[in-house]
Amino acid sequence: MYRGQQYSQIYFVRLHMMRTLLYSLVPNWKPHLPVCTVLGLEKDKECIVVGTLYKHMKLKPCILDEYSKTRSTTPLVKPHNFVHPDDHLVLEDESGRVKLAGMLSPSVYVTGSIVGLHGKETDAGDFLVLDVLEAGLPPQIELPLKSREDKYVVFVSGLRVGSSFSNPLQFQLLVDHITGHLGDEKEQGIAAQIVHVVIAGNSIEVPRGLLNGQNLASKDQSRLSEPIKELDILLTQIAAGLPLDIMPGLDDPANFALPQQPLNRCLFPGSSAYNTFRSCTNPHCFDLDDIRFLGTSGQNIDDLEKYSEAKDKLEFVERTLRWRHLAPTAPNTLGCYPFTDRDPFLIESCPHVYFIGNQDKYDSRLIKGSEGQMVRLICIPKFCETGVAVVLNLGNLECHTLSFGTHFSS
Repeated sequence: MYRGQQYSQIYFVRLHMMRTLLYSLVPNWKPHLPVCTVLGLEKDKECIVVGTLYKHMKLKPCILDEYSKTRSTTPLVKPHNFVHPDDHLVLEDESGRVKLAGMLSPSVYVTGSIVGLHGKETDAGDFLVLDVLEAGLPPQIELPLKSREDKYVVFVSGLRVGSSFSNPLQFQLLVDHITGHLGDEKEQGIAAQIVHVVIAGNSIEVPRGLLNGQNLASKDQSRLSEPIKELDILLTQIAAGLPLDIMPGLDDPANFALPQQPLNRCLFPGSSAYNTFRSCTNPHCFDLDDIRFLGTSGQNIDDLEKYSEAKDKLEFVERTLRWRHLAPTAPNTLGCYPFTDRDPFLIESCPHVYFIGNQDKYDSRLIKGSEGQMVRLICIPKFCETGVAVVLNLGNLECHTLSFGTHFSS
């Protein structure tokens, strides 16, 4: 319930929780150095400071620019990335803020990340960074040691039922494959071992032109509800056979701010009649056979891509784990609810599988932490554009894709 609370509180809570954690790591990192606050810095004296990073960005869009009387001479930037060589980082805590210089790369970090920095204050009043301490992967529940038989989880996202890109036949082929109605004996053998399906956001595309605040004619009302009915028919076929989780995404009929609340069950009268059907939040965390899954519909990683740089999407995904925060750019550039007593996006327990929906292409990697943690990272592609779903084997955390094409030769 929103009661006029401000966003500063979520940053205070985040800093308090992460600072306690980083202070506990300092004795193993650099025990000989004193820990101080931004206000307690002394010139040329090496120390460790923990705080929240703020990235000053030349190209970051500002809402006030729309109202400025003088037209900006700054050229319009590419909307997919706002990083500029002149960007610089500032470290903040409750006592003050200091501009950072040295080895910390502004293109890697974003506003909202919490780090520990080893360095010293310079003559110019900047803090010269000599080394960085990140939280690293959180503790992980051990994987069960018993030899596990092959069981599969299917991930799909970006179905966009009702859009011009959506191919109903392609989705029907996926449903038929999952339910064991397609393929040879080997394929059907694998389909029989599918134990769970996760739909990670952007399942429906509602015609936006109809939502103009006016009363809708009955013909337009049916156009609005048609995609939802079509999705429900297909989901019912899956839910009749195996457990199904559906998460809301950016374009679904759900609230905009993270964490997104579950899609209302009344949208799915057919599939919600089955107890195998679960409408879930975004982000979504669940356990299956003692394996922990954590995932989002992609907004957190898409936002990181706008305000920082990496060689691929999985590097952004890995950074969120190493910073122990699902959405470091919230609430600065990513909409989220103004929590006052906690930051629900902090990752306290390391998942075994971390998935991100609605990406341009499939990618997957197994990463290892310093304490033996192992995490399977998965980028799930948009199904309506690629026809690709992702299959994870719970036995060994290996991944492969299912690709569906419906091109007919004329």
